[in-house]
Amino acid sequence: MKIYFVGAGPGDPELITVKGKRLLEEADLVVYAGSLVNPQLLEGLRAAKLDSNGLSIEQTQAEMLRSLRAGKKVVRLHSGDPSIYGAILEQMKPLEEMGIEVEVVPGVSSLFAAAAALKTQLTLKGVSESLILTRPAGATLERDELPALGRLGTTMAIFLGIDRIRDIVRSLDRPGNTPVAVVYHASWPDQKILCGTLDDIADKVEEEGIERSALILVGDVVRRTGYRRSHLYRSR
Repeated sequence: MKIYFVGAGPGDPELITVKGKRLLEEADLVVYAGSLVNPQLLEGLRAAKLDSNGLSIEQTQAEMLRSLRAGKKVVRLHSGDPSIYGAILEQMKPLEEMGIEVEVVPGVSSLFAAAAALKTQLTLKGVSESLILTRPAGATLERDELPALGRLGTTMAIFLGIDRIRDIVRSLDRPGNTPVAVVYHASWPDQKILCGTLDDIADKVEEEGIERSALILVGDVVRRTGYRRSHLYRSR
């Protein structure tokens, strides 16, 4: 009586973990997060497949429990890494209260796929030693802390906000020439990278018509300059 919550990775089907891939191949039911999961990951599986897009937690839970109680192996497949804006705790807690074991298998976040696409580090010696993960206010978040977080001057990764890019850049209390990168569909075949500054990135995003599935990275790490060599690699 165990349900596996698996991170599918950012999009590239080869970026799922070895364990995650094995569990998919062994599963009898895979409940997946709609278009956020690359359909190539679902090809050739013996499992029944259920798209959770448009379903409530209670509806997906009922389907998973039906299979589990029939002796089936169940995988709940989330995009990226399920611990980052994955809403997994609200799914797992009711199961645990019913005595059902859950196991979480981490995945490669779109954040790391975006950094790889930019060929940069999110923490860079002499540039930024910290990383902030956040999101803007919207339909499911009454207020955010973007102005205060922006003043910290460190690398920021802003999820779930590309449709409000103009409001976001206005709210960040940082110089207008602060570097910004937007990565759409990181690691997917149609990946797009837009680089600019707080002053002009909203114009570039709107010109490209990007309104979803993109991560916003703010900070000097985007420029890949001004860093110091790591102590580990200094000449001895």
